[in-house]
Amino acid sequence: MKLKAPLFLVLLFSISAAKAQQAKAEAWADSVLNSLTEEQRIAQLMVVRLSAYDFKTKTPIYYDSLVAAQVKKYNIGGVCLFQGNPVQLATIINALQAAAQTPIMTCIDAEWGVGMRLFDSVQALPRQMMLGAVSDSTIIYRYGKLVGEQCRRLGIQVNYAPVVDVNNNPNNPVINDRSFGEDKYKVASYGIQYMRGMQDAGVMACAKHFPGHGDVAVDSHYDLPVINKNMVQLDSLELYPFKAIFAAGVGSAMIAHLYIPAIDNTANRATSISKNNVTGLLRNSLGYQGLTFTDALEMQGVKKFFPDGEAAVQSLIAGNDMLCLPGDVDVVIKKIKEAIRRKQLSQEEIDQRCRRVLMAKYMYGNAVLPVSTANITADLNKGISDMKKLVAENAITVLSQPEQSFFPLHADSTVAYVAIGLSSDNTFAQRMRKDYNAAVFYFNYKQDETRVLSTVALIKKKFKKVVIGIHGYSRTPANNFGISPAAIDLIKKLQSETNSLTLVFGNPYALKNFCDAKGIIACYEDDSTVQETAADLLQGKISAKGRLPVTVCSNYPFGSGVDTGFFLSGTNP
Repeated sequence: MKLKAPLFLVLLFSISAAKAQQAKAEAWADSVLNSLTEEQRIAQLMVVRLSAYDFKTKTPIYYDSLVAAQVKKYNIGGVCLFQGNPVQLATIINALQAAAQTPIMTCIDAEWGVGMRLFDSVQALPRQMMLGAVSDSTIIYRYGKLVGEQCRRLGIQVNYAPVVDVNNNPNNPVINDRSFGEDKYKVASYGIQYMRGMQDAGVMACAKHFPGHGDVAVDSHYDLPVINKNMVQLDSLELYPFKAIFAAGVGSAMIAHLYIPAIDNTANRATSISKNNVTGLLRNSLGYQGLTFTDALEMQGVKKFFPDGEAAVQSLIAGNDMLCLPGDVDVVIKKIKEAIRRKQLSQEEIDQRCRRVLMAKYMYGNAVLPVSTANITADLNKGISDMKKLVAENAITVLSQPEQSFFPLHADSTVAYVAIGLSSDNTFAQRMRKDYNAAVFYFNYKQDETRVLSTVALIKKKFKKVVIGIHGYSRTPANNFGISPAAIDLIKKLQSETNSLTLVFGNPYALKNFCDAKGIIACYEDDSTVQETAADLLQGKISAKGRLPVTVCSNYPFGSGVDTGFFLSGTNP
């Protein structure tokens, strides 16, 4: 009993401290709520765009003047930053916070770190599908904590991550490799690890896209996807990770633009604006009381059918807290006031949502301090290279091993490297030249069939071992990921007629084209870190540990993978 007493006291102290923090948050939220006008309480429910990117001129666009005017006029509740320079964004955030009557909730959609948005200056981390190939879940926690630390450094309180959609449709055009995979248990477990890491760093996580965006064939940015499943099916799969992460304490959830007749069969009514979904299913049935965000209301999945601010009104009627990118703020506030006058909404409901927003602000950013711009870009990049290497070493998945071992590949062999999708050397090609004095052949996706037979004949005649790398293809499944028929023909001929090993650098679903290969490796991403790690694997410096997070064909179902630790001596077991 003496051993248990200290643990009991620690637990008691923790509960007491949590209650004290909750009481302070409630007192602060009530005080601020009472200081706001009815119009300001409406404005507190809005998250407006702070920046964007002009891909033609390759320059960021800042909306700081417009947002500053909205902060001054309405006391806007939140901003969402997208692209931009870290110093410039930090300067804008500092100015807005200094001018705001109420602390602003600063948000970002940074699933694979702030480099997902600040790609001009910050390295991106691997996408969630690659994390799904990792067996050690503590790595996912460390990943989430690193992302949280990035966000805190930039003055961000909320990151719209993790994705806890179960990607059970390989043709999903919008989630796909943003998911941890097709297994609901892994999606739930890894989502919780990511969330805990981020929230332990002091940044609110956001589970998305409720009630589950994994089984769609339409991108909700452009139209309204339909999911024809009954509630039993939804409950057994799509809802499972959400229920798990809600129970684990995720701070917020994002509501998807989906049409699911089993939840609400009203024509063209997306789940984001459905009271059956937000109030009925999420709040009442599942009991979730955290903060909710709509998915962006400028997306055509909802805007197409409810334009000119009507989607924002319907979102609040449905029971949402915060309106993400609601459109013209003047128009939206006017329409919400009209809805209150028509008794579609009540001021009490607005006040309740506003109080929940203020509570979140206290818990994750009440004491908003100016963001230091000194060394900010270097700080945001800190730890990324190490994390990318750690993930790559644990994720790269050997699915099949050729009869003659390639692990390690010896320099005394006559080696060819066929770089599919390239027209010049990348990191992996450079390593092949350096490590094996390999001859390198390029074949990009614009070349036609005329070179295929001659290339195969030459390689077959001169080289004992052939390494094939598939690079530069699209992450989305449309048009077979952009991999040309000629490239596929060349790859398959090389696989069948030479002693070859194929490395697929990108979305693992593209492996479906090569399931009959004698030797194949899923690498998940196509950056220099992954390429270096794959080259280390080939040399025998590391062993493969990854497991496939999705089914790509009957030969390679979810969980497939070979540990090459058995082969590092250069002989098969």
